[in-house]
Amino acid sequence: MDFFFFAFVMLLVLGAYWSLSIFPRQREFEKRQNFVRALAAGDEVITAGGLIGKVLSIDAEAGTALVEIADGVVVRAVSASLLQAFDPEELARNAQLGLRKTENA
Repeated sequence: MDFFFFAFVMLLVLGAYWSLSIFPRQREFEKRQNFVRALAAGDEVITAGGLIGKVLSIDAEAGTALVEIADGVVVRAVSASLLQAFDPEELARNAQLGLRKTENA
C-alpha cells in the first residue's frame, strides 16, 4: 500500500515538474523555430548578442544567415541566434519599464 502511494506521489511530482519546467521551454523553443522559419531577406532582427541587423539571406540547410549590422558590415550568424524581430517601440517601452523598476527599488 505504501509503495502505491509513493508511486502516485512521484507521478504527481513528475507531472508538476514537466508542466512547470519542461513544457514552457518546449513552447518557447517552438515559437523561436517558427520565427526563424518565417524570416526573409530584409527583416530586421535582434541577435542573441544584442546586435540589431537586417537579414540579407538565409541558408536553411546550413542553419546560418547573413546579417548586415552596419553599412557594409555583414556577419554570418547561426539562425537560432536570431531571437526576435526588431521593434524600436517595443524596445523603448521595455526600457522605460526597466527604468521605473530600478527607480522604485
